[in-house]
Amino acid sequence: MASSSSGLALLQLGLKMKRVGATPAPQSLELRKRRARLRIRFCSDSEVRKISPGKAAADTLEEWRRLEVKKSSRRVRARATPATPFPSSRSKRLSKQKDFYPRCSSPRNSVPQSRCTPPKRDTGIASEKEWGINLLDEHVNESGINKDGSTWHRESGEERGENGYKCRWTKMGGRSQDGSTEWTETWWEKSDWTGYKELGAEKSGKNVEGDSWWETWQEVLYQDEWSNLARIERSAQKQAKSGIENAEWYENWWERYDAKGWTKKGAYKYGTLNDQSWWEKWGEEYDGRGSVNKWTDKWAAQAKLGTKWGDKWEENFFAGVGSRRGETWNLSPTGERWSRTWGEEHLGNGKVHKYGKSTAGESWDIVVDEETYYESEPHYGWADVVGDSSQLLSIEPLERPPGVYPDMNFGSSPPPRTDNPPDAPPRSS
Repeated sequence: MASSSSGLALLQLGLKMKRVGATPAPQSLELRKRRARLRIRFCSDSEVRKISPGKAAADTLEEWRRLEVKKSSRRVRARATPATPFPSSRSKRLSKQKDFYPRCSSPRNSVPQSRCTPPKRDTGIASEKEWGINLLDEHVNESGINKDGSTWHRESGEERGENGYKCRWTKMGGRSQDGSTEWTETWWEKSDWTGYKELGAEKSGKNVEGDSWWETWQEVLYQDEWSNLARIERSAQKQAKSGIENAEWYENWWERYDAKGWTKKGAYKYGTLNDQSWWEKWGEEYDGRGSVNKWTDKWAAQAKLGTKWGDKWEENFFAGVGSRRGETWNLSPTGERWSRTWGEEHLGNGKVHKYGKSTAGESWDIVVDEETYYESEPHYGWADVVGDSSQLLSIEPLERPPGVYPDMNFGSSPPPRTDNPPDAPPRSS
């Protein structure tokens, strides 16, 4: 149960603001992933995935375990770039959340337990262990009343469809006697004969202070229909709203990996606190052959003062040659806009061309002797995600009858990809 202190309740939501500085020096950012076409829906037969001809994704597991991802010694060290104006954007690995504990892993006659606290900001995509998904092996539909008058319910089942589709699920929840506290949580796993596997969870709730929240999490294994490579994708969406302050926030994280080392990660964030608001989008992509692209775009505003500020930057590198460029800007209450743009061209021979200008009349255009630093490979890649996805990989599909083959007809064009998130949170509690 969340604390009754208003200050602590606001702290749990993690809402704060920080003004942009105009001095150079951004920090590199960790990223998480989202795939819009894998948006969670609860156990529908229409969600059966079709995989292209070739090996089923599950058949390549032993190959993955033998795969060794080389670790690059080159690391990003940003130069002459603007300061970050937002709270901690990324962490090397998501912090352990001790609030995540199993709520349905005990015998059937036990009562499911509540975790009545909002999700935490800037914690990325949680691990399988932190979610503690443990589906019931039997079909149940039960409910009860506790000694304090609160109620609980739990239900589990299995659905089957075409192409060997199977979805096992468990739903549970509870409510206090006066209705001031409420929580629900759903777990599921899906599979079919193409090798597609999915593990997911969704939870929502509210507490006595009026705080409300929603969170969803997902892991997917499938075979890419165009490259025939096995892929693993992970995503998380989180949203919380304060019951005592005019404050709310939303985050969307996604990661994508394939067996040849291609990695793409990204995040989108939005938040408000009274008359202050902020947005942030960032991403990074590694092609598995040494090419890397990273970018960040963020801004903030204070409505009463009429001020806005923000910064953005992007870098592209391959084989020691590449570029960085960006802009820092702010808008005053009188509508006057100040900005500083900058750029770096890394020539691959120990020379770096630096240039820039500002609306205040600053300008520079120089060539300096300087080493080039950047990350040519992700710190967390294919071998890592395979090692951390044991529960996803262990999902058992239905046994396929002899002579029956999965439908793998993808059509003439790839499915649409929607990396850009919506301009606002998808729901409000």
